[in-house]
Amino acid sequence: MARSPLLPREGISATRLRAPGGAGMHARMHQPVPPSVGAWLRADFPDASEDEILDLTATRELTADDGSRVSLDDPVIPGGFYWFHRSVPPEERVPVEIGIVHEDEHLLVVDKPHFLASTPNGRFVRECVVTRMRVERDDPDLVAIHRLDRVTAGLLLLSKRPETRGAYQTLFQNRRIRKTYRALAALPPAPGAESAGDAGRGLAQETTVAEVPPGWAACRATLLHKESGDRQVREVPGPPNSRTEARLVRILEEADLPIAPASATPRIGEFELTPHTGRTHQLRVHMQGWGMPILGDPVYPVDLGPDPYDLSSPLQLLAHRLEFRDPLTGEGRVFDSRLTLVPTRSQLEK
Repeated sequence: MARSPLLPREGISATRLRAPGGAGMHARMHQPVPPSVGAWLRADFPDASEDEILDLTATRELTADDGSRVSLDDPVIPGGFYWFHRSVPPEERVPVEIGIVHEDEHLLVVDKPHFLASTPNGRFVRECVVTRMRVERDDPDLVAIHRLDRVTAGLLLLSKRPETRGAYQTLFQNRRIRKTYRALAALPPAPGAESAGDAGRGLAQETTVAEVPPGWAACRATLLHKESGDRQVREVPGPPNSRTEARLVRILEEADLPIAPASATPRIGEFELTPHTGRTHQLRVHMQGWGMPILGDPVYPVDLGPDPYDLSSPLQLLAHRLEFRDPLTGEGRVFDSRLTLVPTRSQLEK
């Protein structure tokens, strides 16, 4: 991807447009090239006023790929990239803080709290880890190497240097990073027909687990599919495109709970989850498939459509550990989150 000639403004990266025509393969390569930048923008944004079009070149600093500022009378570079700063309204601050786990010349490793997006996404542009850290550290080069769901907490790696960023991104692309998560879920209330041994043998299980005794471990490999416009990802018949290993680490004791357990309080298990693929919502869907949805999940088994500023019931899922061999030094690197999972009173009383 082409690198922006404009530095982030208020921590927010510039937006990119691509002009019609040119020799490169892109969606508008066969369209005629307008006679000027102004003609192109007026055609692409017919509802914009002349002041708004002019604002792109003035306040928004419309800039060509070579870093030169652009005026409305300039000829269009066929297939060229143009960059500008979009207007981003203020956002209510999400009242959580980011923890620093490690920093060196190339990497910044942070503990992302629940409810804070990793990168600009939808309604959250300012209120995300990348924008916040760029502003707080006055470092426009910070870029997230991977992502966590907004409602998931834990380790997030940020690159500090464009020159070495690709080496670390390749680790994730080639699945050369071992990621380990922790999750809390209510255990099935009573023993069933399926044993832990049976659960561990099958990669693609079509039934939920009826019993989770100490030492339970299993692997789930299924085909995950998401319909357009639907937040939920579903397991459907077909060749697997996702694989998760799970292990029951412990059953929480009374001292681990915010309330004294009553007879109706479910047993809560802490699980170690190791994804071998990186599909959307994979861990959450697989835990739901085992019949043990993660506590506090706002989407599984039922999409509750929660207020994103309601912080009362955090998803009990934590990106706990990252392990990899450093592509620059060959050194083995291990990072552990300093966050912990604690079920809320409301999650135990449901």
